[in-house]
Amino acid sequence: MAGLRGGSGKTIMSIGLIRAWRKSGRSVSPFKKGPDYIDAGWLALAAGRPCYNLDTFLIDKPLVLQSFLSHTRPEDIAVIEGNRGLYDGIDPEGSTSSAEVAKLLFAPVILCVDCTKTTRTMAAVISGCIHFDSRVRISGVILNRIAGSRHEKILRESIESHCGIPVVGAVPKLDRQQFPERHMGLVPTPEHALSQAAVDAAAEMASSYLDLGGLADIALNAGSISWTFPEVFENPAVSIKERGAAGHSASREKPRIGILRDSAFQFYYPDNIEALTAAGAEPIFINACKDATLPPVDGLYIGGGFPETHARALCRNLDFIRELKAAAEAGLPIYAECGGLMYLGESLVVGGATYPMAGVLPIVFGLCDRPQGLGYTILKVDGENPYFPVGTEIRGHEFRYSKVLEWRGRADDMVLGMRRGTGFIDRRDGITYKNVFATYTHIHALGMPTWAESMVANAAAYRIKAVCRNKNTVTGSGG
Repeated sequence: MAGLRGGSGKTIMSIGLIRAWRKSGRSVSPFKKGPDYIDAGWLALAAGRPCYNLDTFLIDKPLVLQSFLSHTRPEDIAVIEGNRGLYDGIDPEGSTSSAEVAKLLFAPVILCVDCTKTTRTMAAVISGCIHFDSRVRISGVILNRIAGSRHEKILRESIESHCGIPVVGAVPKLDRQQFPERHMGLVPTPEHALSQAAVDAAAEMASSYLDLGGLADIALNAGSISWTFPEVFENPAVSIKERGAAGHSASREKPRIGILRDSAFQFYYPDNIEALTAAGAEPIFINACKDATLPPVDGLYIGGGFPETHARALCRNLDFIRELKAAAEAGLPIYAECGGLMYLGESLVVGGATYPMAGVLPIVFGLCDRPQGLGYTILKVDGENPYFPVGTEIRGHEFRYSKVLEWRGRADDMVLGMRRGTGFIDRRDGITYKNVFATYTHIHALGMPTWAESMVANAAAYRIKAVCRNKNTVTGSGG
């Protein structure tokens, strides 16, 4: 499901199509092209199963293909929502575009086009997309925001006669806004009180205005994927489960890695959590807004999200943040991304009010009206740290409106140099303190397979030390 640009309606169409098919009894596997969390959350809600990201910048192509194949079933229809325009990418070759994913998977493309104030010209635009790259199979068009039956008739006849592909949907301008947006796109599902109702409304739209049967025929006649990457089975990242299993025998207790997952911290790729499990960890999900205490864990993973919209609840949970800070001081391995980095700071300034945070790192954060870091990142590890060897290249992405108001750390506390992207400050990122590693960059476990192994190894080492300390305490008390 692709578009000519961002905002063409492909997200709503994808959500509605998935839920409508699911209601009719079809099994649908959802995917999102690109480094997106929010759209993926809505797609997962619509499908009733996790949504996986397919990204040829963050992940090598063989692993993108392997991920797609491993997360689909023979009876599934897979729906992949593209991002931005079909051919848009970070370079003139479009190497990171939705079109490249479509070619990799031999997937037919449905173009969702905004038809506001245009008729026959849209056929010329679609024709250009068809001929731009003959290896991309554009198999249908959904007309969005049509003004009426006459508008639809001219569009449909122009496209079908000049482009030779069917119009598989015509959606009028809809009055009700079921999907409120914020500065990074759709509001995350945990923050949308009527999220199920919104998805059901999208399904009603799809059932009313999309050709569900015609779209299913296109999907079911997509053909088989031609296997061109046999080396995928030899890639070290694929064997992470086997390596993790070998390192943690059944007789040993698994290290417990806490994951802050609530309405404030919700940006996690399913692959990342699965990679921690495959590497031998037991994930423990924690609510930083409501849980009164930090449960016994051997490591902590704090993902991104919107701590600014939950700053009051976070700072009022005093016992929890005190325990978190004490655990960090005691050497608990903590890996934090973006919103997690903000939470580990001293305070967060929102709308003129200052909210105390965990106070692990000497940073004050503020919020801006414009993006402060947005897009793919490339970083080089140039300092010692518990998670990445010096010299490692990290590929990730940053999406943030926060900025650093005050930083009282040292330059050598940061171990990442920015080759692409904004970073924390002065083209640097990756703040380290004891066993804490905090960065604005999000990573994908398939693109950085050693990350999960390092997390689990650090957690296991911490667990052993904790056991030894407890034994010494018991022995000493009886002396």
